[in-house]
Amino acid sequence: MKVAIYGRVFKKETSDFIQGMFDTLYQNDVEYITEELYLAQCVANHIKVKCTNTFSGKTEILQAGIDFFIVIGGDGTMLDSLVYMHGTAIPVIGINTGRLGFLTGENKTDFKKVVQQLLKGHYTLDARSTLKLESNVPLFEGITFALNDFVIHKKDSSSMMRIHTYINGEFLNSYWSDGLIVSTPTGSTGYSLSCGGPILYPGASSLVITPIAPHNLNVRPMVLSDDSILSFEIEDRSTSFLVSLDSRSETIDSKVQLAIRKADFGFNLVKFNNENYLTTLRTKLMWGIDNRNA
Repeated sequence: MKVAIYGRVFKKETSDFIQGMFDTLYQNDVEYITEELYLAQCVANHIKVKCTNTFSGKTEILQAGIDFFIVIGGDGTMLDSLVYMHGTAIPVIGINTGRLGFLTGENKTDFKKVVQQLLKGHYTLDARSTLKLESNVPLFEGITFALNDFVIHKKDSSSMMRIHTYINGEFLNSYWSDGLIVSTPTGSTGYSLSCGGPILYPGASSLVITPIAPHNLNVRPMVLSDDSILSFEIEDRSTSFLVSLDSRSETIDSKVQLAIRKADFGFNLVKFNNENYLTTLRTKLMWGIDNRNA
């Protein structure tokens, strides 16, 4: 078995776990490569690493022939991993060293157990849908995909935006708001939820359009089929605004044409027997918690 290890920021309080992780891989004869900047952080913090092979992009991961992509961090780090995993079928495992850990579901104290389950093949794959952004100018260095959401939002404290929105070329609505979110089922528990959007089950073939601080009392989030293509025209007194794919953002102007559709690949999350989405929903987001059910 061969794995790739990706982390965004090394935290000193996780030193014992990180050392134990590398030791566990070595003890179980698991080959690994590590993202080069993260490995440099580990070495700088006196982590002893048996293998110093690294990667810095998707091409090197594919050439290495890895079986699993291990993400060390929180949900933001998991979202970043799409930069490396887009268009591949490589299973991704999230080891939570962050706070919420909604996507990075495995506790760092269970890493030895995780390795044993992978070696025995005791896992399932949870395929999540992704989004693809199309535009008339190059954006995001060509990596125009998102696992959670695509967002249009104003750049400063200027007046609200007017976002003309179309579904498959048919006019839907002009949103007077601070912005607009297009979310996958995975992203429905993120930014969209905080703006009043609904929770979608991960396997739902749907997208959610959620306005940010709308100035129309009768405008509500909308659920639509994920085979829809959404396009946008933007009016704003400001000369520029932001578009985001998960945690990555770019500044553009109103001349840029934007369209969002479901990408033609999924994102494979590794799930073990003790994992359940509904349990995670209740325990991590406290969904449905009621003292009368105690």
